[in-house]
Amino acid sequence: MNRRDLPLALGAAAAGLALPAAAQAQAASPRLAAIQAAGRIRIGTTGDFNPMSFRDPATRAYRGHQIEAAEQLARDMNVRAEFVATDWRTLINGLVADQYDVVFTGTSMSMARAMAASFTIPWGRTAFFPLARRRDAARFTSWEQLNQRSVTIGTNLGTTMEQWVQQALPNATLRRVESPARDWQELLAGRVDVTMSTTIEAAYLTREYPDLVPILANEARNPIPMAFMAPLNDPVFLNVLNAWVTMRLASGFFAELNQRWNIVQA
Repeated sequence: MNRRDLPLALGAAAAGLALPAAAQAQAASPRLAAIQAAGRIRIGTTGDFNPMSFRDPATRAYRGHQIEAAEQLARDMNVRAEFVATDWRTLINGLVADQYDVVFTGTSMSMARAMAASFTIPWGRTAFFPLARRRDAARFTSWEQLNQRSVTIGTNLGTTMEQWVQQALPNATLRRVESPARDWQELLAGRVDVTMSTTIEAAYLTREYPDLVPILANEARNPIPMAFMAPLNDPVFLNVLNAWVTMRLASGFFAELNQRWNIVQA
């Protein structure tokens, strides 16, 4: 073999090694093998978190930051994305019951979730601060003023905001709202004094509903990573997802996606 043929030979050898490696990975991960065999990856999403995951009013199709991210993952895996409706209260139950392969809906990390599901490496960050109706905004000038039994704080059941309010504002009256209803709807209706929002959703809500205003936004609490969720006990599949996040962060995909959807990060 002459020197000119060496790159071709090395390429052929690498190609020959790639197929057994892929087969070994699929054998080590029944989920990955099932995704490849079916030609689709099942995406659990709530469809109630604009601009992360929401339904187009005209078509009822899913749209949003997380929907576009999921579609890109599917293209990169050479399969199609199949979206499966879920809600915040049953996100992890759906993973455990094998209703979907991964969650793309704007989840932030928490210890409670981490003990029941796997998180990918983070793609971004968020933090919490309250929203109030415009006429009530002057009532609350400190976090301590929220930590009173006379103050009712709305959160959605199963979210990290619910968990955080329980721990950080234990004296406040907590009103849990179950999907498909949303906590900010309770605020607009005057049934709660404030809702706990995020830097991401608050930017959308205050544009859409002028009566809602952020309070204590310059003192946002609980900066927290945002990541995708997958089932426990499948390190090979989690490795694939982590590699994808790493590569797409490096390529600028998430930076462009954040800009397109006006994602404000902590």
